Amino acid sequence: MRNKDIVAVDLFCGVGGLTYGLQSAGVSVKLGVDIDPNCAHPIEKNTNAKFLQADVASLDPQVLKNVLGSGGVTLIAGCAPCQPFSTYSRAAKQRHGNEAGTNKSEDWRLVEHFGNLIRAAQPDLVTMENVPPLAQQEVFKNFLKSLEGYWVDWKVIECQMIGLPQTRKRLVLVASKLGPIRIPDYALPVRTVRSTIGDLPAISAGGVDSEDRLHRASRLSDKNLERIKSSVPGGTWRDWPDHLRSSCHVKESGATFPSVYGRMEWDAAAPTITTQCFGYGNGRFGHPVQDRAISLREAAMLQGFPRDYSFIPEGEPVSFAKVGRLIGNAVPVTLGAVIGDLLITHVSQQLG
Repeated sequence: MRNKDIVAVDLFCGVGGLTYGLQSAGVSVKLGVDIDPNCAHPIEKNTNAKFLQADVASLDPQVLKNVLGSGGVTLIAGCAPCQPFSTYSRAAKQRHGNEAGTNKSEDWRLVEHFGNLIRAAQPDLVTMENVPPLAQQEVFKNFLKSLEGYWVDWKVIECQMIGLPQTRKRLVLVASKLGPIRIPDYALPVRTVRSTIGDLPAISAGGVDSEDRLHRASRLSDKNLERIKSSVPGGTWRDWPDHLRSSCHVKESGATFPSVYGRMEWDAAAPTITTQCFGYGNGRFGHPVQDRAISLREAAMLQGFPRDYSFIPEGEPVSFAKVGRLIGNAVPVTLGAVIGDLLITHVSQQLG
């Protein structure tokens, strides 16, 4: 009987959210591939996968075939960057005019390169995670064509329904050569901000925990400190006295962005964690009760990473911009685990 173990490669692996989640479900991820050298440490420190710094657009398919071998069920997984279709890019277009967020970046072509690698390597299983607006784009239709010979299912998943303490929506696709495959409807209990980060030590704006250097919060100006003190969980800048409002708030265009300078709510899911989540003014990223933005560690935990996940080597200075980008761009670990469970169950059903 064929070996039912799933052997995988994670393309566009980032800091390993998908790799870690798949491995926690029992998938053997052998290799993570990313063009960013900053991803080497988190992949090799926290997971059992090796890291390959490479541009997926020019990656030789034979590299994947060699890693996947022929002993088990093979999987190619990945989350190709699609910045032009992201909510953040589309919001930038609204704020700054048609020039922002509209250039056809090489990023979206990475979906095509992903499809080309699948055609060449022909794994037994495929999974892709991405931004929901991708489903309306021609590049996604072409990607589906690259899966000829596979049973395919895809849907947009509300991540709080799978146990992630975050209102993130993601397009998830699974494909199999083994037989029909389906993504179920999930309705798990919603995890809250309180249950996820409520037991971390209190810190101040600009402060850092003595035991965890990633549990640090960005500084606040005097005015922003006054603003967050006037903010209520789940509220908006409209709760502030007039003298704290900036000019953009009184313009009609400011009405489109009521959640900037907002606090999270203890007993609800967090908003979508972005690459700028460490900044109080960048969204509803204020701590529910402490007068500061969430820390880098809190952001990571809201993305499903364990409390001790290592993002940068010991001794390397902590950069909010760098680590925030790595965390915000990550596939949530919880989503990776759910996908892993789905694939393992599917293989067991198909191969007996």
